[in-house]
Amino acid sequence: MIKSMKKVLTTLALMVAVGTAAQASAETLINGAGATFPYPLYSKWFTEYAKVDKGVKFNYQSIGSGGGIKQITAQTVDFGASDKFLSDDELKGAPGKLIHIPTVMGAVVVTYNVPGVGTGIKLNSEDLANIYLGKITMWNDPRIADDNKGVHLPAKPIIVVHRSDGSGTTSIFTDYLTGVNRDWAQKVGKGASVKWPVGLGGKGNEGVAGQIKTTPYSIGYVELAYAFENKLPYASLKNQAGVFVEPSIKSTSAAAAAAVKHMPADYRISLVNQPGKDAYPVVGFTWLLVYEQQKDAAKGKHLVEFLNWAMTKGQKMAAPMLYAPLPESVVKMVQKTVKTIK
Repeated sequence: MIKSMKKVLTTLALMVAVGTAAQASAETLINGAGATFPYPLYSKWFTEYAKVDKGVKFNYQSIGSGGGIKQITAQTVDFGASDKFLSDDELKGAPGKLIHIPTVMGAVVVTYNVPGVGTGIKLNSEDLANIYLGKITMWNDPRIADDNKGVHLPAKPIIVVHRSDGSGTTSIFTDYLTGVNRDWAQKVGKGASVKWPVGLGGKGNEGVAGQIKTTPYSIGYVELAYAFENKLPYASLKNQAGVFVEPSIKSTSAAAAAAVKHMPADYRISLVNQPGKDAYPVVGFTWLLVYEQQKDAAKGKHLVEFLNWAMTKGQKMAAPMLYAPLPESVVKMVQKTVKTIK
């Protein structure tokens, strides 16, 4: 009887082991790489989606938009992620038709570490551009002080921090500076990587946030979620309507309201410096970059199912993590686009 029971238990153990191995081998691994901007939200999405579809696992490397574009173009990942949309030349350089899938919107905030000064320093576009051009070098410069009556700004040098890697966050930020300051447009311009006139480099949104947190009298730019996560203060920026606006889900969505009325079919559109008194001026979409024709049919099927989930259940997770969900009209467009992925 005991021998018989042992035999049954051994057989059951083998069945469980074989079943577990079969389940592990059946699990589809989907690899992605790119933007640090949406990383906090994507991490949440991939964890939650694994509970919905137990047959798939996502491996996402937060290496910056530039890295994501390179890897999807080289087809070393199944999807790329970028806060910068690809140029016509970049799209032509890909070995197949790449589709931009907007996932959410986010605000690029100007954050700082000025001892004794909390959230809410007011910065107009000229002053912000001049800080990054190296023309405004002291925190108590009269041009900054004029907009901040009653705030004690110290007589300390401003330590500028920027991204050191190819970055969609940089692309959004420099797109904004290029549009509001002629000097910046002529001398530096916009892009995922630019030749910075001044400052220290940090890798990823994480790197910039870390630099600011540990460097008194510094200033930099990160996605809103990173400022909150690191308990960093952030500035109110003057928008196109002449109003100082705090970054938030509401002011991010307000920035998109005008732009999405003219949404192109390929979703390649800038959201910076939009009209409207409630619009925060430094806002951008973040996109997943996916080939229309999938090399691996099984992975493609899982990816399509995930994208459909991201447009419904996933959107509801955006606001609690400080990203603005897509406007309903854009969600409907994206759902149609996703159907074209084979």
